[in-house]
Amino acid sequence: MERWGVHEIELTGPSDGNPFADVRLSARFQFRNRIVEAEGFYDGDGVYRVRFMPDAVGPWSYTTVSNVTELDGRAGAFEVSPASVGNHGPVRAVGIDFEYADGTPYLPFGTTAYHWTHDLDEERERRTLRTLAASPFNKLRMCVLPTGAMTPPEVPFAGQDPDGLDFTRFNPVFFRHLEARVRDLLDLGIEADIILFHPYDFGRRGIEDMGRESDHAFLRYAIARLAAYRNVWWSAANEYDFNKSKTVEDWDDILRTIARLDPYEHLRSIHNGTRMYEVATLYDFTKPWVTHQSIQHWDVTPTDEWLRACPKPVVLDEICYEGNIGKRWGNVTGEELVDRFWEGMARGGYVGHGESLAGFQERAWIGNGGGLHGQSPARIAFLRKIMETRREGVLLRYLGRRQAASVTVDLPDDGAAYEVELIDTWNMTITPVDGAHRKQARVALPRRPYLALRMTRVAP
Repeated sequence: MERWGVHEIELTGPSDGNPFADVRLSARFQFRNRIVEAEGFYDGDGVYRVRFMPDAVGPWSYTTVSNVTELDGRAGAFEVSPASVGNHGPVRAVGIDFEYADGTPYLPFGTTAYHWTHDLDEERERRTLRTLAASPFNKLRMCVLPTGAMTPPEVPFAGQDPDGLDFTRFNPVFFRHLEARVRDLLDLGIEADIILFHPYDFGRRGIEDMGRESDHAFLRYAIARLAAYRNVWWSAANEYDFNKSKTVEDWDDILRTIARLDPYEHLRSIHNGTRMYEVATLYDFTKPWVTHQSIQHWDVTPTDEWLRACPKPVVLDEICYEGNIGKRWGNVTGEELVDRFWEGMARGGYVGHGESLAGFQERAWIGNGGGLHGQSPARIAFLRKIMETRREGVLLRYLGRRQAASVTVDLPDDGAAYEVELIDTWNMTITPVDGAHRKQARVALPRRPYLALRMTRVAP
């Protein structure tokens, strides 16, 4: 197998009683003098699995540990080859930016389709994957838990949904389907931002307030099944502060538990909801168990302020959606969404997309995936190309909604000459500005909004 791939151990064990709660299984994987322990899980019908993501090339060995005799002390070995083309490992936070484990820079251009896996609609899921493959998006926010209004064919827990769920038992059919979609995203090079909790059960199933013991059991099972996939991120919750049954201390505990259970230290954060249209009440991202800032706010201009207060990457996962629905978070124009993308990235952050356009398909993209019909994805692809090809000696200045006749830009006083280009972010054009500029450039503008300037150092 390859580095940062998935090695899986399959064992047969007891199926009586409650194997989800009664049986503990893990495996200790050894490379030279280093040991990494990964928890296993019960996959139904007497089958147990341990999944592991090796991070080093060479020979590995393992020994299982269990409180059940037939699962304990099982040993084996395997060889890990170098990563294949396109496999850069899991994404890490480095300062206020991201990079893959092999050092390749990663710029998140995310979108949201909360429940695209819940209906088990194979045709729509395949359409979603085709849409993503043709899109600029390399990260997808998605929920594990359904909302209270949904009646999906499968849910994460055993029992009769919604009247008698058993939070001590899990539904392997649901999780097999979920992890298959995570693997599909992996094949497309897309990070799966897994949202573990949310406040939208509305008391229907009781999963908003399962209690700490059940919360931990759910985390243990989900992490054991999913953590070995290198494209996984953990979001403790979507709009965590709308959940009135949990305190900040409860969320601290959940995030610490994720950190403790995940041997690969995948990215971890939590997403706010309160007062999005005024002053956002954010989680304290300076806490050591959080790797980056996941923020919902309509105004991206505080991005540099958030970075000063907490030097971890800022990801504005929700800045309102391009759409036409009656909710104010879901009816901004494509121009407005693209403007927020440019503004947020110009200030050092990363920005997420969403689409809630009615009239094109039965359910909007943000809920169930399918197709994208808005005007923003093509412009976001244009921005992504500019940002990913940006190199040392290149400066960007975004001019935003203003439409002045001209602008003066101060350049580094380093004795170098700079070429200047005018970028029309909406019409997706790049026009050279005549001349080589030193110290300062005065640029005539076409008196329209959503323009940017790119200054490239060309000579000493």
